Amino acid sequence: MVKRLKDHQAERHQGLSRSSIRDIILGFQDGLVNTLGLVLGVASAVQNNKLVLISGLVTTVAESISMAAVAYTSTKAAHQFYESQLEREKQEIEEIPYMEVQEIRDIYYKKGFRGKQLEGIVRKITSNKKLWLETMMAEELKMFPGDYDKPLKSAFIVGISAIIGSLVPVFPFFFLDVKMGMGSALLFSVIVLFIVGALKAKITIGNWKKNGIEMAVVGTLAALAGYIIGSLLGVVYA
Repeated sequence: MVKRLKDHQAERHQGLSRSSIRDIILGFQDGLVNTLGLVLGVASAVQNNKLVLISGLVTTVAESISMAAVAYTSTKAAHQFYESQLEREKQEIEEIPYMEVQEIRDIYYKKGFRGKQLEGIVRKITSNKKLWLETMMAEELKMFPGDYDKPLKSAFIVGISAIIGSLVPVFPFFFLDVKMGMGSALLFSVIVLFIVGALKAKITIGNWKKNGIEMAVVGTLAALAGYIIGSLLGVVYA
């Protein structure tokens, strides 16, 4: 039974250790949406292909560095919080084991276990302090070490993903004039955002069509805001 419980926790860790996928989506989505709004705003204001490319590429670099830094600090802070919660659970197991035993019993009671089967599970888990602690962290606090233990890796993934996402709306301006570039950037970005939203739903839980549309709408609103502001500034400073 202990082996089955450990295997169950390993599966949970593996499923939630897909934080790398979360980082990819986060960096890509933010990089694309932010840069899309900016390049359309600049394009509508100046009508100059070179200026659009310069602003887009500068934003790409700045966006990726900023997001990587945020990913690093937030993951590191989350890791420190995880460690503090881990120490707290260790202390409670040592000082008030009867309460922690009851918490294990309550956890598995809610899962549908009863009678001798429930008590057997409780005895098996609480006879192994490492398993006991892992169970409390995973089942009570819903916290998993794989989500927080590599801030540098998270920063790298988010930063690279932000670069790739930011280049999506910039790419058309390398080959097209401003007017055609704007239309292509918007269309290409909305399609990519829909695909990313759909993939996000497939990886996590959700309706792929709904998530895809939501993400595409976010991109469209960002583009619209950028375009309106750019157009107004273009009129003011013309």
